[in-house]
Amino acid sequence: MAVEEKLHFRIRAPRPATLFGPGQVQQIADAVIQAEAELVIVDAAITPVQQKNLEDGTKAKVIDRTGLILEIFGERAATAEGRLQVELAHLDYQAGRLVRSWTHLERQRGGFGFLGGPGETQIEADRRLIRDRMAKLRRELDQVSRTRSIHRERRQRAPWPVVALVGYTNAGKSTLFNRLTGSDVMAEDLLFATLDPTLRQIGLPGIDKVILSDTVGFVSDLPTQLVAAFKATLEEVVSADLLLHVRDIAHPDSEAQRADVEAVLKEIGVAETTPRIEAWNKLDLLGEEEKAAVRAEAARREDVVTLSALSGEGVGALQAHVAARLTAGHQRYTIALDAADGAGAAWLHQHGEVLDQRVEGDRIDYEVRMARADYERFLSR
Repeated sequence: MAVEEKLHFRIRAPRPATLFGPGQVQQIADAVIQAEAELVIVDAAITPVQQKNLEDGTKAKVIDRTGLILEIFGERAATAEGRLQVELAHLDYQAGRLVRSWTHLERQRGGFGFLGGPGETQIEADRRLIRDRMAKLRRELDQVSRTRSIHRERRQRAPWPVVALVGYTNAGKSTLFNRLTGSDVMAEDLLFATLDPTLRQIGLPGIDKVILSDTVGFVSDLPTQLVAAFKATLEEVVSADLLLHVRDIAHPDSEAQRADVEAVLKEIGVAETTPRIEAWNKLDLLGEEEKAAVRAEAARREDVVTLSALSGEGVGALQAHVAARLTAGHQRYTIALDAADGAGAAWLHQHGEVLDQRVEGDRIDYEVRMARADYERFLSR
């Protein structure tokens, strides 16, 4: 699909029938004829009536911002869960848009004599079918959510810290995910390349095991249908121990994108107290002067790391910073074990950072830094 023309309008008073004024609608129609365009995309939310009237006025298919995002999501969904979520969001969007120019939607079907009452119009039948399908999809997604909750409870019993990658779409989350995990999840220069959550186990300095989660990218004015449909996916973000907010620092609207991501995080119920680190990504796209300015600004903040996920520059510093934040509440303990207790020694190395060990006859004294919860688990073994 090629973009043939872009039109910008200042709308002082939105028209209920068409959103735009008559002159603006005519201007769009002229552009459609000139470019021989088949599709008009309105970068705003439009009502079903506005959509129908704009299609009548421009003689072209018209979709709004939400419709476009849903179309992209539909192409990107790779797993059964992703397809369920996209279909639910699409049906929710379409349910209110059965006001079209198709005359068959207004025809009334005859009722059965023994039931009495009027027949059902085609539009009512279509809406009922949509409602039934949405109910079925919600039941299936509830099952997905329950399964995911079971897996999450198992991880919490382990317990391994969960780090969730969040950020605006196309900020480089999947590229960073691949760099940190050695995976090969889809990482393309595309909007919403990632729809389905991917979890991998990684090691960090002083931490044997961390669960890293790659999530769907956010966007400004994220449609409410998508927030509801992707609730099961976004629960990984809500329950994370640390959020790694990946930002495209080379993008001219990087600061506005950061605000949009924070707004979505608040909408899905992420607590403001959840620790956050900002990964200012795509240093490789900056000139030397811009790069120096970005690094100087980042140096003034404790929650920012600059990097290029593509080249690997700064990734080591990010890993150290994430490990430091995850272990910030850890304490130092002295633990004595029998020299023959190999399982206990392995447990300490796996769940804590062994700082020192001293052999005292048949006993080994370990100096270990670990979380209080892990220390109590060790005592109860």
